[in-house]
Amino acid sequence: MSKVSLHEFSDRVAQARGLSSSVASQLRDGLRQRGQALLAVSGGTTPAQFFAQLAQERLDWAKVRVTLVDERWVAADDARSNARLVQTTLLRHGAAAAGFVPLYTGAATPELGLAEAEVRIGALPLPFDAVVLGMGDDGHTASFFPGGDHLAAALDLQGSARVLPMRAPAAGEPRITLSLPALLATRALYLLIAGADKRVVFDAALRGTGAAAHYPIRAVLGQQRVPVAVYWSP
Repeated sequence: MSKVSLHEFSDRVAQARGLSSSVASQLRDGLRQRGQALLAVSGGTTPAQFFAQLAQERLDWAKVRVTLVDERWVAADDARSNARLVQTTLLRHGAAAAGFVPLYTGAATPELGLAEAEVRIGALPLPFDAVVLGMGDDGHTASFFPGGDHLAAALDLQGSARVLPMRAPAAGEPRITLSLPALLATRALYLLIAGADKRVVFDAALRGTGAAAHYPIRAVLGQQRVPVAVYWSP
């Protein structure tokens, strides 16, 4: 395992505040050192409260760019769009001034939109200042789903692809995702999880016994490039 630190909170409000403070600090460091900052975030239901808290942090948001760890291949106004979640919960208040770089391009499939998405990510001033991941009950993170058609390529630490399409039985819609090497090009890496069930999955992934030995999240926890700060609440 890489260096994994666990930060436990009594409730999700405290968790959101704690993670927001840490991420905002990383972004401020980026602004001081480079004159700009770069953040990649996950979708789903868990990060909404964190997004709402981060949106209220005092930053020079006009010099911050935000992108996604992964995206469902749906229109930006679809209820399941990660871009829609970011637009409605994070890019508000002062954070409305931040630049947003979506992964969805409007092409018919993620395969057809891949080249444009790759150009968008390639144009960002990497490394990221912070990357915030989530985790599913099946041990997936980003769109690294068990049984994914491009899972091996996405997890290849020696791979050159920064963006990949992903289709998997549990994924629902086709997806597009940053690869593991792209996600690890960051100054700080966070894993945001909530609930007793997710804690069981996380603990099993750390042990790596039985079925948990094959959880994709283990590729994140096991890499040696970037420490992982885990933020958990009941």
